[in-house]
Amino acid sequence: MADVQDQTRAGRRTTPPFRADHVGSLLRPPELLSAREAFAAGRIDTDELRRIEDEAIRDVVTLQREVGLQSATDGEFRRATWHMDFIYQLGGLDQAPGDLKVQFRNEQGTVEWTPAALHVSEKIHLDHTIFAEAFEFLRGAVSDGQTPKLTIPSPNMVHYRGGRAAVDERIYPDMDGFWEDLCGAYASELRALGQLGCTYLQFDDTSLAYLNDPRQREQIAARGAGDVEHLHEQYVRNINRALEGRPEGMTVTTHLCRGNFRSSWAAEGGYDFVAEALFGGLGVDGFFLEYDDARSGGFEPLRFVPEGKYVVLGLVTTKRGELESKDLLKRRIEEASQYVPIEQLCLSPQCGFSSTVEGNALTREEQIAKLELIVETAAEVWG
Repeated sequence: MADVQDQTRAGRRTTPPFRADHVGSLLRPPELLSAREAFAAGRIDTDELRRIEDEAIRDVVTLQREVGLQSATDGEFRRATWHMDFIYQLGGLDQAPGDLKVQFRNEQGTVEWTPAALHVSEKIHLDHTIFAEAFEFLRGAVSDGQTPKLTIPSPNMVHYRGGRAAVDERIYPDMDGFWEDLCGAYASELRALGQLGCTYLQFDDTSLAYLNDPRQREQIAARGAGDVEHLHEQYVRNINRALEGRPEGMTVTTHLCRGNFRSSWAAEGGYDFVAEALFGGLGVDGFFLEYDDARSGGFEPLRFVPEGKYVVLGLVTTKRGELESKDLLKRRIEEASQYVPIEQLCLSPQCGFSSTVEGNALTREEQIAKLELIVETAAEVWG
């Protein structure tokens, strides 16, 4: 694949997003899963669970270094899901019984999941820095040359999970007040994380990918979301408000996917519906984009990506263990470079390996092979 290699002299990046990167979550080791079960059953206490989590995170940080990644996450090992562990810590939000059944699909059929729900019962606020201890431990666990990366759900996920129905009208008779407080809480969180030394933060946002699917727009409209044909524009504005005053030197990316639960997905459709508002208007530094199969559409929407922003192509699937062809990855990078300059491209898995504690249907060894493939391919393409 000399063509794609000859197009670039960009080489290895020293700031995120990196040429070879990953989304965040990693398969939980068996001993950690067993410890969580023991904790839930009352057989071990919080201190013992924390000790086992700490050990597993040290090991997975070492793994990321050994495969050649420049970024390192804690694998989201302290969480049950990629988003609700954060959202429930926002002041003003309560956990509510989940009754909305979501149907995920895979090659074998369907998987039904009832996600956790929420209720806004008072003014949203931030009363502590969420994931502060988790980030400080990660920062202390990385080695020289590794950049600790923290992943959190975007503010839009608070709304997408429940819509107007989840927001007490006595607290917020007007949704403008809800968004103002929510985005203000996020802005405070970013400032606090910056004070802890966080220089690489990722907003995970399935909503901006889901809204490409007409069926998803119908479903959220039924939950009282208002004008769903322009909701993505509101969501872009929300993230930009949350980024106001972000610390100098903090790289912020966003990750979009169409669902990732036990190797299954919930939505389909290319990025065309949201592309212009998303790529042209969102004030992040880079976009981690799901592109592992036909569900994600073509690369044409990337024509809206402006100069100076990075696209991390999620060409390697985390939903199955079969290893991709390196030549195929290079060909797809070359195809994408027809719409956005190759020096603005990077490579990653299409999503996390374990967005929920259950994880996807592949082995630890297959996970490692995929990460190694990404590192090797990136080195051959960009140097």
